Amino acid sequence: MRRGVEWEFEPTLDRIIALVELLGDPHKACPIVHVAGTNGKTSTARMIEALLRERNLRVGRFTSPHLTSMRERISVDGVPLSEERFTEVYEDIAPYLEIIDAKVGKLSFFEVLTAMGFAAFADTPVDVAVIETGMGGTWDATNVADGTVSVITPISLDHTDYLGPDIPTIAGEKAGIIKAKAMTILSQQPLPAAEVLMRRAVEMGATVAREGLEFGVLHREIAMGGQLLQLKGLKGVYEEVFLPLYGAHQASNAASALAAVEALTAGDDPLGDELVRQAFAQVTSPGRLEVVRRGPTVVLDAAHNPGGMEASVDAISESFGFTRLIAVVAVMADKDVDTLLELLEPIVEEIVVTRNTSPRSMSSEDLAARAESVFGADRVHEVARLDDAIDMAVGLADQGDEFGSGVLITGSVVTAGDARVLLKADR
Repeated sequence: MRRGVEWEFEPTLDRIIALVELLGDPHKACPIVHVAGTNGKTSTARMIEALLRERNLRVGRFTSPHLTSMRERISVDGVPLSEERFTEVYEDIAPYLEIIDAKVGKLSFFEVLTAMGFAAFADTPVDVAVIETGMGGTWDATNVADGTVSVITPISLDHTDYLGPDIPTIAGEKAGIIKAKAMTILSQQPLPAAEVLMRRAVEMGATVAREGLEFGVLHREIAMGGQLLQLKGLKGVYEEVFLPLYGAHQASNAASALAAVEALTAGDDPLGDELVRQAFAQVTSPGRLEVVRRGPTVVLDAAHNPGGMEASVDAISESFGFTRLIAVVAVMADKDVDTLLELLEPIVEEIVVTRNTSPRSMSSEDLAARAESVFGADRVHEVARLDDAIDMAVGLADQGDEFGSGVLITGSVVTAGDARVLLKADR
């Protein structure tokens, strides 16, 4: 039975509540770290997972959207479910889906995936599950679960058609994952968002730790292949932590992940410098300023809203030192396209506009018109297919200094995922 498209949004938890009850409440099988926010959710979830696994715990991770395979969304111990296991989990719950469809209402695509994640984790079983919201918080299907620890990464404008037109309204929706008497980790937030989140925490009697106050990044410096951090956690200070990811935003994500794992851990003792170093040194976040080729350097980034693009632009300027950067951009038509282009313009010499494989992708013709108003017609190239756009961008980059030229492929998670497949980034 078709389940519609993923971005459909309906403010109800009735169907998912009925489904997990019928499945025997798999969402209650283990402690949960619940992650919401606008940007940085997946990277933060992967860092939390790395720290927990370094403590010899079996960890389930549920994230979205995926880059190249649906199976990425449900991972156990850092490994996506196999094709056989993914199919098996679906077939196990399929009879119950039909019951809910008939009695409560047709389950959505994302509700089914969420139930599959909880069922897989309960069946394994895992010691801890790290669960990322799909969109929002209060009405997100994952919010059927109560997080022992809730993490809210930076909030900015995105999905305004569904979540609200301004920061306070969006923050109110994200705040729904803050549960009674639980621990809440707040990444650095714009003041209007922080006020809403703190109000919700007080109402729920939740304990709050805030980046920049109770925890945070004390020092960071650029290092080969990433950055070297000094992190203040809730239980100690951790020195000389290498993070193989770029940008201040990833350092912030690391601090939030560290605080979340400390909050989940009994006792007052710190996690230990060596454990934290070992965990973070192994972190990957595919499609997030991911270098997939050298000569020229090709970087993939999933930035698709102004907050994410601003962080990525800052990180590229800080960490790569390109003397000539060519951008390949494909975006969804419902995004703040003009702002994304305006943020890219100062660091990009020429831009190749195209489209990705999503039906929501803006056409290359429309994107070219928007780009010309920002970059000027002489800096914009329109190419209908992403593979051809990448080839053109590499050719344009090759016209510059061999060691200072780069290609940035960005604008959407789908764009980054499509490019990973084309460039065989997993090999």
